[in-house]
Amino acid sequence: MFSKEAEQKITGHSPRELAWRRFKSNKVAIPALVIAVFVSLAVIVAPVIYSWMGIDPEARDLEALDDRGEIIGDSGGISWRHPFGIVPGIGYDTLARMLFGARVSFLIALAATFVTVVLGLLFGILGGYFRGRVDGVIGRFTDFLLAFPQFFMILALSAPLVDRIQRSGIAHDNEARILYLILIFSVFGWPYLSRIVRSQVISIRERDFVMSARALGASNTRILMKEVLPNVWTPIIIFVSLSLPGYLGAEAVFSYLGIGVQPPTPTLGVIIADSTHYMLNDATYFFIPSLTLILLVLVFNLLGDALRDALDPKSET
Repeated sequence: MFSKEAEQKITGHSPRELAWRRFKSNKVAIPALVIAVFVSLAVIVAPVIYSWMGIDPEARDLEALDDRGEIIGDSGGISWRHPFGIVPGIGYDTLARMLFGARVSFLIALAATFVTVVLGLLFGILGGYFRGRVDGVIGRFTDFLLAFPQFFMILALSAPLVDRIQRSGIAHDNEARILYLILIFSVFGWPYLSRIVRSQVISIRERDFVMSARALGASNTRILMKEVLPNVWTPIIIFVSLSLPGYLGAEAVFSYLGIGVQPPTPTLGVIIADSTHYMLNDATYFFIPSLTLILLVLVFNLLGDALRDALDPKSET
């Protein structure tokens, strides 16, 4: 008979249990996960928060401004009524505007991540599994996209593509700009994931379980869906966790530069761009949105690093 301690030592653990143990052992993983979940829920239920706190992203508190439009009091008008202060000269509640803006920013980041994953997964699997001419065509097209200087291409293509989207009637004004950012992030983002997935599929296609399925007469579609696809989710999860903060930061940068979403639609980038006009008179309005964006990107990056370490089978248990 084995003792309880011996039984626990010889008890096997599933890959999911091992990954969870590695994830919990990371000191920053759980705090990052809690903050990420909290922020995501706050963005999703923002209208509920508006109602509960009695704030409105479109309502102006003119009583908090003097005749010159300057905030009455110190610290940017921070109070129980306005926890993050108010927008100088206008009177909008900063917290309400940030929640509303975060919804737009997260929409762009999530949509771009989704399209990137779909394209990267599709072309990566096709190239890695079929090899030959298919892999050659996809590989050359991938190299072609990776050769472009992305930042300058996004700047150069902004005006003509946004105008083309508007003329086509698909979207107008800021909706066209949001669609442009999603498309441009996706087009320049999927090649990186495609390369990762391709290398994984090249290894998987030579495994015994794939060879057995092929010997039993399984079709390529069945092999891809039942054998290959379930074994490439680990890099996909890691890529998603790291791409989301990257797209959040990119949206802020391009909106700040004036080629992304523009006022009056708020995003984190639009709010930060607007706050720079008041840095000398009201630094609070600049630092709160800026530090919030920094915290969001940092938290999701830490979460992505923790997931990468946890899902890596070579990590120590």
